[in-house]
Amino acid sequence: MGNLAFEAVIFDMDGVITKTAITHAAAWKKMFDEYLLKHAEETGGTFKEFTQSDYLSFVDGKPRYKGVASFLESRKIIMELGDPSDAPRLETVCGLGNRKNEAFNEVIDRDGVEVYDSTAKMLNDLKEAGIKLGVASSSKNCAPVLEAVNLLKIFGARVDGVVSAELGLHGKPEPDIFTTACDMLESTPAKAIVVEDAVSGVQAGAKGKFGLTLGIASENNERELAAGGADFVVTDLEEVGGISGLNELFLKNKK
Repeated sequence: MGNLAFEAVIFDMDGVITKTAITHAAAWKKMFDEYLLKHAEETGGTFKEFTQSDYLSFVDGKPRYKGVASFLESRKIIMELGDPSDAPRLETVCGLGNRKNEAFNEVIDRDGVEVYDSTAKMLNDLKEAGIKLGVASSSKNCAPVLEAVNLLKIFGARVDGVVSAELGLHGKPEPDIFTTACDMLESTPAKAIVVEDAVSGVQAGAKGKFGLTLGIASENNERELAAGGADFVVTDLEEVGGISGLNELFLKNKK
């Protein structure tokens, strides 16, 4: 397909490519509820569960340890940062983050990974059209998850939690992971599209001045994504209308 106004598309993974956002949310809840219950018993306080609102407000889309720190701060809980090598049993920010990752991996090992069919089709169509493809994710599990669903090799650039740590990149809502992926694809933000399902992700796309930031409201969060900086919001990529529809949105956003 010729005459496309954009030359690159950078996708978030969880909740956009794979149906792992739900798994992440469940793993966060399991870890935090267990910790909060123990904390309440030790301090004589009242147990207040980790909610979906907490997930979307403080954790969704952020690097793991930043998500832990953000939520604990919201509950006015002071905790030592620790080190990324901390064992999951340790009550440090890194320890809790590693405990969450352990719970996430247990579910993935048991249940596997599902892909959004509409996203898989869009990826293949974009690839055939010669569009450069990148994936930008806060997850350190990005490569093995994409490998498990045979989609890792379709991307010309991958900037995930592992790469971010190596390069010292700031996590969402800063645009670093998207602009770095764009650089790797030898493109520019003005000619590229970001596809995201998290508020912190669309904020990053807006800050990076991408030609189009498309929000995917897989968590019924259309209003929050629009307020966060998404230029357009859909509940599924199927609603876009294929590459031609994506091109129309890109051109419409330029006006």
